[in-house]
Amino acid sequence: MFKQHVKSLLLLELLKGLRLTGRYLFAKKFTVQYPEEKTPMSPRFRGQHALRRYDNGEERCIACKLCEAVCPALAITIEAAERADGTRRTTRYDIDLYKCIFCGFCEEACPVDAIVETRHFEYHGEQAGDLLMTKEKLLALGDKLSDEISRDRASDAPYR
Repeated sequence: MFKQHVKSLLLLELLKGLRLTGRYLFAKKFTVQYPEEKTPMSPRFRGQHALRRYDNGEERCIACKLCEAVCPALAITIEAAERADGTRRTTRYDIDLYKCIFCGFCEEACPVDAIVETRHFEYHGEQAGDLLMTKEKLLALGDKLSDEISRDRASDAPYR
């Protein structure tokens, strides 16, 4: 008890904190000139969403709606229809990036690896509907980044 009173009177915790601050105050700073320089990024980084296709060009999503059910922010909206061959596919697949918290649950829940979160993070919206990702936008982004997505999925294989 007496020891605690002495420590509080001498402000030892404050001095320890100031010592730590002083140590980093004079250390060499690590600064990245962002647009020109980029830092290394993990293959498991969760950025903008994309829908993937099979090698034959058919979309992977089977409209099971597991990603919609597991999304904690309710950012995903899916509508499905049955095709002539009896399989189900999405007619509408929307992700509202205003609501999305980039948790990755949709990616983990997908049984066919259709929805992925890419390493693409440099995007913005200037108008009200710019951050509403429709099925067409998601498929286009998936087609554009398909090589990068495949490499990331292969390097992430032991963790899946």
